[in-house]
Amino acid sequence: MAVTQAELVKAWRKVLVLCKVSDKETAAILTRPGANERNIEAAQQALEEIGCQIYQMQPMLASGQPLSANKVALGALKASDFIIDFIGLHLLRTYELNLIQETGARVLYVVEPPESLVRLMPSAEDKALVMRAGELLAKARTMRVQSGAGTDFTVEVGQYHVLHEYGYSDEPGHWDHWPAGFLATWPNEGSAKGVVVLDTGDIIFPFKDYLRSPIRLEISGGYIRSITGGFDAALLRDFMGQYNDPEAYAVSHLGWGLSSRAQWSQLAVLGKATNGNDGRSYAGNFMFSTGPNTDGGGKRDTLCHLDIPMRSCSVSLDGVGVTRDGKVLPDA
Repeated sequence: MAVTQAELVKAWRKVLVLCKVSDKETAAILTRPGANERNIEAAQQALEEIGCQIYQMQPMLASGQPLSANKVALGALKASDFIIDFIGLHLLRTYELNLIQETGARVLYVVEPPESLVRLMPSAEDKALVMRAGELLAKARTMRVQSGAGTDFTVEVGQYHVLHEYGYSDEPGHWDHWPAGFLATWPNEGSAKGVVVLDTGDIIFPFKDYLRSPIRLEISGGYIRSITGGFDAALLRDFMGQYNDPEAYAVSHLGWGLSSRAQWSQLAVLGKATNGNDGRSYAGNFMFSTGPNTDGGGKRDTLCHLDIPMRSCSVSLDGVGVTRDGKVLPDA
């Protein structure tokens, strides 16, 4: 569904109100070459209508150079109240994003195309749903995941905080992603064990593609120990192996989707144009991921990170179900 620029500006106004942006604040628009120009223009117009101080920045960094090497850019972002991030600060260096958040700056990451932003417009009800589910996850000490495809996987949780993504950033120091609708946490170090079977139709990011054949992952001590299956398994082994980093095989954040508007099938429609937040957020998916845990406060850092939303899984916390066969249970 095509979206007009007027509709897009209206959506930006709505999300900025949810983010509590005011005319007494300074807002930064952080851009990069290739960022969606329609989104940038709409964001700027909506900010101008609010009346806040605005500046736009495109940091020029040498290959491999951290943002912190540009003291002026980092200082400006730390002095901002609100940042619209079109480049992915969390993908650059986690500690740099932390430095900015520690000042109280609110950060909203936006990379999806305009049509996805309008269709998946967040609401206060979305936040309430995610926060309620987050309370359950924060109290839990074990998570178990099972599926008819053969998954039977357990982790201990509680060592790291809960990640809440509900589509807008309204609290000091909060980072969020528009659109979004899920929660997650990182397993206690070394606790992940069991079998995860990635089934036909599950999605692997950054491949931005559906699996055509199952992949069996044997997990112990917090790490994937074997990857077996057909073509998709061979592709995954080759991709992860190229990093030559044992930390690439660690189990990373785990959680489930809660958005009733996000759709599993949208990747087939949008293809490589999407960042994949329909896939990450659709209600009832189990998010299995690999690689770093620095976003959660851990010390494990690696460039290899996979997000794999899985269908038809049953997730339980301390023996109490929160999803069953890919459907969110009412009490969860």
